[in-house]
Amino acid sequence: MTTVLTSNLDDKTLSRIGLQYEIEQFLYEEARMLDERRFKDWIDLFTDDIQYWMPIVSNRMGKDLGNERTLPGELAHFDEDKTSLANRARRLESGAAWAETPPSRTRHIVGNVQVQPMEQEDSVSVVSAFLLWRSHLEHDEEAFSGQRHDVLRRCGGGWRIAKRTIYLDHSVITQKSLGAFF
Repeated sequence: MTTVLTSNLDDKTLSRIGLQYEIEQFLYEEARMLDERRFKDWIDLFTDDIQYWMPIVSNRMGKDLGNERTLPGELAHFDEDKTSLANRARRLESGAAWAETPPSRTRHIVGNVQVQPMEQEDSVSVVSAFLLWRSHLEHDEEAFSGQRHDVLRRCGGGWRIAKRTIYLDHSVITQKSLGAFF
């Protein structure tokens, strides 16, 4: 007796599941590149017009709730383009970055990935949670947590990061360095 498995999923649902899987694998591979210090490969994941931005977070109360993050054009931890990211990566690889001598060991954990198609057929909006663990020398250990809002664009058969906004959960950064990539 032969059993035939049938699916109640329509083509649209199957397509969404496939897209979700594809984006998650992209983000996991990106995390692995960073943890393995493959910065040149990581830079290649960005479009030429990338905006890599991390606003500053402050504590607010009362009617000021909702204004915890600085706005574009205001002070930010990072406001970078592909050139500045590539320069930072080269500096880390050169051994000239004193805060990264010897190099840190990192673990990038990405989860809670939500993918939404955008009006531009070749782009998707991706929201994900992250945990970045950084260990340096014998006693320095740091953890960063937060959320990333990415716009990924399909380029040449693969995905590229066209925009990344990093929202730290921290309003006060006690870590010694923000030298790691998020």
